[in-house]
Amino acid sequence: MNDAAQQDDGTQDGDEGSMSRRSVLWTTAGVAGAGLGLGGLSSGTAAAAAPIRSPEAAVAGQAAAPKRQGRTMVGVPFDRRSTVRVGIVGLGNRGGGMIDLFLAISGVQVVAVCDPVKAKAERAAAKVTAAGQPAPAVYTKGEDDYENLCKRGDIDFVYVATPWDFHFEMAKTAMLNGKHVGVECPIALQLDQLWELVDLSERTRRHCMQLENCCYGRNEMRVLRMAHAGLFGDLLHGAGAYNHDLRGLMFDPGYYEGPWRRLWHTRLRGDLYPNHGFGPVANYMDINRGDRAVSITSVGSPSLGLAEYREKNMPAGDPSWKETYIESDRTISLVQTAKGRVIRLEHDVSTPHPYSRINSLGGTKGVFEDYPARIYIEPDHTNDSWGDFAKYAQWDHWLWKEHANPPGGHGGMDYMLVFRLIQCMRLGLVPDFDVYDAATWTSPVPLSHLSIKAKGAPLQIPDFTRGEWKKARSGMDSENPEKA
Repeated sequence: MNDAAQQDDGTQDGDEGSMSRRSVLWTTAGVAGAGLGLGGLSSGTAAAAAPIRSPEAAVAGQAAAPKRQGRTMVGVPFDRRSTVRVGIVGLGNRGGGMIDLFLAISGVQVVAVCDPVKAKAERAAAKVTAAGQPAPAVYTKGEDDYENLCKRGDIDFVYVATPWDFHFEMAKTAMLNGKHVGVECPIALQLDQLWELVDLSERTRRHCMQLENCCYGRNEMRVLRMAHAGLFGDLLHGAGAYNHDLRGLMFDPGYYEGPWRRLWHTRLRGDLYPNHGFGPVANYMDINRGDRAVSITSVGSPSLGLAEYREKNMPAGDPSWKETYIESDRTISLVQTAKGRVIRLEHDVSTPHPYSRINSLGGTKGVFEDYPARIYIEPDHTNDSWGDFAKYAQWDHWLWKEHANPPGGHGGMDYMLVFRLIQCMRLGLVPDFDVYDAATWTSPVPLSHLSIKAKGAPLQIPDFTRGEWKKARSGMDSENPEKA
């Protein structure tokens, strides 16, 4: 994750320097909520949601979950298959690298690739044939050609790695065409969209997954197993973040095309990228598996970092001088759970600082803190001195014991994510996380924005499981199914 050249966010897509019609709609919609579908904060589906036009209305407008339209996807396994046929949409920084991992795992066939930038799609197709697979179908006819990929009858799973504006529509289209779908962070940006994805997953019986790779980090998976074994005692608090200086990349016209990512700093004030911090801590605390994220309150600093960077580094006449940044340089949110635990989330990509996801967990017997990794748990440690986390390697998850030196980016967590996904699909297992986790981990995007607008007012986090969270169930702390 520290490698700035390998961001696990949406990748480049579309012609450099151009703006898609979706980007234009977002830019002109305004940031107070009108037209953004941030509204209702309720739990209404897209058809029922009314846009919020003030923070006060957001606080007052929360309601109960809508009636379930299908059956729960909790505990639903994939259909077993010997080969997983994959279609990849978005082949820029992220998708262009992740295709290597799909091709490195046995039992995967990349059937189709899609990107409106023809050169990117052709490079990806060449990788497929170089790996000894048949040439994939290539979809490059505009930003909506992914719809034709999703209509194919020979695809089991659609992987989406495009700019954020497209995530919701692509996930929706994949499920409506009978495909399981995995989407890079965040899975959607509006609360009504999150509910619609939940409803669609339940109606279509197709999994819709937030491909949260940080959950598969070695430290994260070790802490997960230690927490479940009771080494931290009763869990009390945790923290996660995406604190990553992206100023140089956001002003690089060749990295984020459009430049789509920087433009989000002109639209929302809250936590634009909560998943990397929220996902691992949610796993430690069994969120949606015995506990639930109930409410969130957020505050944000002034927005100064991008404007200062622009003044020092961008020439007069650069298109960025037409932009007004409103995104808080540092957003801090507190999430309360049904069991009374507290999760702190942070987001900062606009100021100079070393990379950190914080990744901490505390309980009645001690605490773990990452960046750097250190631990203090009783009775192992005394005298208020941090212990060596490396001494707890026996608690590594089986994935890291089986694949000690995995290929791919971000220290191997990308490979672990793809390997485990394909394993679950080939063996007909329940996925490690589902659409309810995707919606929960992404909900701070709209909710933190509105909480900041409402001067830190607490907002309810919807129960996307509609009560299923009360039932304990397995998640990422799995056993190796091939050695059971």
